[in-house]
Amino acid sequence: MFEIGFRGHANVRSLHRSTIEITREDELGVAGDCIVGVGADCGCSGLPEQMKQKLRDPGSRVRCTILASGMSHAVTGRGHAGLELSHADDIVVRMSGFVCPRTLAVGCDGASDSVPRKMVRALQDPSCRGTLRIEVL
Repeated sequence: MFEIGFRGHANVRSLHRSTIEITREDELGVAGDCIVGVGADCGCSGLPEQMKQKLRDPGSRVRCTILASGMSHAVTGRGHAGLELSHADDIVVRMSGFVCPRTLAVGCDGASDSVPRKMVRALQDPSCRGTLRIEVL
């Protein structure tokens, strides 16, 4: 298990139908409708090497849980042999099979639009602290 801290932002919309993202960037425009948190502790490149190896196993299951304001929301996907996990700023989980340096998991059972609206409202507060918990099963 690995946890990454992040914070909310007034422009968190969480409406994207196929991805969820957190970023190390501090600013967020309204077009970034998959982003649920900014100011993250790390991007994909900051993950432990042992976890990266497990994520590159196509048979691995990956659970990503967003924790914020006493609430939690989890999505489950799988690893992929082609994961680079090299992006310094972003972490993206995807419902599709698309792989790029920002991709953490593919084939996920939910996206940004599945995050409960009560949690999204909490994440719209810049003082809200959140955590992305990553578990490779």
